[in-house]
Amino acid sequence: MNRVPLLLAAGVGALTISACSNAVEAPYEQGVCFAVEMGKEGEPPVFNKLAEGQPQIEYCAARLEEMRVRFLRQGGNRQEVTGAYQGQYIFIDQEGVWLGKTLDGSRFIFLARTGDGRLAMPGAIVRDETGRPVGVAAPPPLPGQ
Repeated sequence: MNRVPLLLAAGVGALTISACSNAVEAPYEQGVCFAVEMGKEGEPPVFNKLAEGQPQIEYCAARLEEMRVRFLRQGGNRQEVTGAYQGQYIFIDQEGVWLGKTLDGSRFIFLARTGDGRLAMPGAIVRDETGRPVGVAAPPPLPGQ
C-alpha cells in the first residue's frame, strides 16, 4: 500500500519536470549577445545576433541598452528590450536591467537606473529620503566641517 503514494509522487514530479522543459532556452554561444524578438501567439522567439566578442554579460547589457536608446531616438516608443547572453535572458526596462533563466520565470535585478537614467550596480545608487535615486551624489563632508 505504501507504493501507491510513492508512485503518485514520482508521476507528479515527472510531469512537473516535463512541463518545465517546454521553455525556450537562451542560446549559449561564447561571447555572443542576442536581441530577442518575441514570436506571435504560439510561435517561438527569434534570436538575432547583436554583437560578438562580448567578454561579460555587462557588455551585452550595454549593447542592448544602446540598441534601445537608438530606437527611441529614431522615434520608436518601445521601452523594454529582451536579450540573451550565454544561456541567460537579459530584460531591460525603465527600472534597469534584470536577469533570468527563462522568458517568463523569475527575474533578478542586475543593474538599476540612477536618477539621471544611467545604469549602475544597485548598491552604488544614492537615494533621497523618499527612496528616489539621486543622479549625482555629493562627496561626504569632511570631519570638522
